[in-house]
Amino acid sequence: MLTEYLSGQIEKLAQRDDLPLHRKLYEALRRAILDGKLASGHRLPASRELAHDLQLSRNTVVAALNQLNVEGLLTSHVGRGTYVSDRPAQKAARRQPPPVSQDTKLSKRGQRILTNFSAEQLEIYPFTSGIVDFSAFPIALWRRLQHKHWRMAYPDMLDYSYSGGHAPLRNAVASYLRVFRNMSIDKEQVIITSGTQQSLELCAQILADLDDTVWIEDPAYWGAVKAFMATGLRLHPVAVDGQGLAPQSLSGAPSPRLIYVTPSHQYPTGVVMSLARRQEILAIARKHKAWVLEDDYDSEFRFSGPSIEAMAALDTDQRVLYMGSFSKVLYPGLKLGYLVVPRGLAAPLKQAHYDLNRPGQIPLQAALAEFIEMGHFSTALRDARHSYAERRRCLLEALKPCLGALAHISGADQGLHLCVNLPVAVDDKGLAQRIGAMGLTVRALSAYCVERKDLRGIVIGYGYAPLAEIQRYGPILAKAISAALARLA
Repeated sequence: MLTEYLSGQIEKLAQRDDLPLHRKLYEALRRAILDGKLASGHRLPASRELAHDLQLSRNTVVAALNQLNVEGLLTSHVGRGTYVSDRPAQKAARRQPPPVSQDTKLSKRGQRILTNFSAEQLEIYPFTSGIVDFSAFPIALWRRLQHKHWRMAYPDMLDYSYSGGHAPLRNAVASYLRVFRNMSIDKEQVIITSGTQQSLELCAQILADLDDTVWIEDPAYWGAVKAFMATGLRLHPVAVDGQGLAPQSLSGAPSPRLIYVTPSHQYPTGVVMSLARRQEILAIARKHKAWVLEDDYDSEFRFSGPSIEAMAALDTDQRVLYMGSFSKVLYPGLKLGYLVVPRGLAAPLKQAHYDLNRPGQIPLQAALAEFIEMGHFSTALRDARHSYAERRRCLLEALKPCLGALAHISGADQGLHLCVNLPVAVDDKGLAQRIGAMGLTVRALSAYCVERKDLRGIVIGYGYAPLAEIQRYGPILAKAISAALARLA
């Protein structure tokens, strides 16, 4: 029987205290599938039933099942259940992409994209940065809203979107940003995209030419780096200091066409750009006739002090394009974001979005618009803030023993990750690997650097780490960091 088998396998892993429970369940299920004990097409019990039978929390079971879904070993169908995929062993063997061969007929640009800032296989372990907890998302309500709009869908809703997206959703976004980000905008300035990545690519394709220069933060969000590489721009990294991107060090730097910033919570250091620095960058953009791309990826989550005004709200010259998404509050697979543009750019960017991307998904956009209008988005955001604030508090408490003169935290006042800054002598990549061997995932700060050689640290996410796992594994994380610092003595 499946329950007995899984219990036995989990018991065998009991001596591995470094492995979280969801990882042990993942390993047990994966082994059952690859050994043929769970055949292709076999239906698994519901997550609640499996949690009850194994005496585990449902979050633990959902995390294990989600990872197996990501790897293609399981497939889930709404209303039908979760099944073992066809030919799972072959799929498991293919889950790691092969190295790029020199003989492969890729462009030089393609090879650079694949070999620079390469994202590792996404695994939902505690402390993975950039991941959010979507296990509490109101699936039943969301399903009803989607079904409602599919039932009433008329032909225009099944066509491409030529107007920048579903008007009620664009209006809901504009209303939200007017209230929470102090932005004086209307719905005509809002373009619905498939997320921040598509927003970045659209801006790069339409506002810059091949070999134009884009100033990027260093360290940098790798998704932005790849978007600019893919569109043929020249990257000019600008060091980040305690106030954000620091242009005062740019004597003789090439004139920018685009300036990419994450001012509310720099990724990955977490520093907040000062008002003086924001005004300085806006003045530079005005001088060079450059466009500022403001990536406001997690401004919804601020845990201390007043909310930070968007850089776009300070823009009097119509040079800032502001982008965000719904994935941090709702769920990543929603794949809906928004780009807010100056009024003079609205018509050409909407046309370009239509010509290049053929956007659609209008019934999905309609469901999201109603979700927001009915107040469910505000409720989900309020609940998420409360949950993440408690996880943040717990993580900060767990990390206290490793902090001091040699290690300090940045970026903990906002967002879903923080950074433990370490001395340059620490091998942060090696430390991240040692922590990974414990079944936890963190990122080395130096891995985000474009040119800088003077930064070391560990980037820690708490979005998907349940409170109990932070309480259990936070001290283990602190001990690993302390051990790395002790090696310096």
